[in-house]
Amino acid sequence: MKILVTGADGQLGRCLQDCLGRSNHQWLALNRSRLDITDPDAVAAAVNQFKPDVIINAAAYTAVDKAESDHDRAWAINAQAVEHLAAAANATGALFIHVSTDYVFDGSATAPYSESAVLSPLGVYGLSKLDGETAAAKAQRHCIVRTAWVFSEYGNNFLKTMLRVGADRDELKVVADQVGTPTYAGDLASALLSMAEKPVPTGTYHFSGGEPCSWWDFANAIFECARETGTLEKSPKLTPITTQEYPTPAKRPQYSVLDNSKLNKALGAHTADWRSAVRKVLHELSV
Repeated sequence: MKILVTGADGQLGRCLQDCLGRSNHQWLALNRSRLDITDPDAVAAAVNQFKPDVIINAAAYTAVDKAESDHDRAWAINAQAVEHLAAAANATGALFIHVSTDYVFDGSATAPYSESAVLSPLGVYGLSKLDGETAAAKAQRHCIVRTAWVFSEYGNNFLKTMLRVGADRDELKVVADQVGTPTYAGDLASALLSMAEKPVPTGTYHFSGGEPCSWWDFANAIFECARETGTLEKSPKLTPITTQEYPTPAKRPQYSVLDNSKLNKALGAHTADWRSAVRKVLHELSV
């Protein structure tokens, strides 16, 4: 199978390359400098030249707060570029796998969101990703995969931020009233590759990392594991705060737990365990 990956330098892109490197597939991973996905001619040329069986779009504008004042760029990457990729997939008959986000929901739910739940983004990032889902669905063969709270040994993410600031401070204040599910990018990458290999039916799916928690819970688990593994000699005191006490330009969903049962059934697999993944990432960072 021939697989084309966009967003090669991101967390998910790097993890996809790790997974593909252990596979027997022929693959090509392109970063921004090798493929500007906002250029429809460049996208068409790249896809036509490689002629992939599967296109996995791991590229995204993920600066949630910056998106509030960078509307055009967010839409260009998260929506318009997706339409270019979907068109290229149709031209070559490729399966198009597109990654979306829990931010398409408003966070007012009290039970895990199913794929058919009402979509109501709170800000520019979520709105641009929702338009991206509409664009992705224009591919005759498509899978849209919503995920949440992505972390890994690569790039910038909450886990690495906690380790960095935690090493220098005696106390950290962390939001405790937003609930979601951390997702290891390596587990997501494995799931996406399994979807390509199976393949699963066209449609929208959810994939996240297991047990729901708050950001405070997640930080606490990170520092507990960091102490156990010797990554940090000591960790800061964690003080829980409310969303109101930590204002940001973009509103976040208060509750964004995803129901993964549809994809679990399609793949015959269980949701990943983010707690185990934290230990794996800490090991990778210490090597």
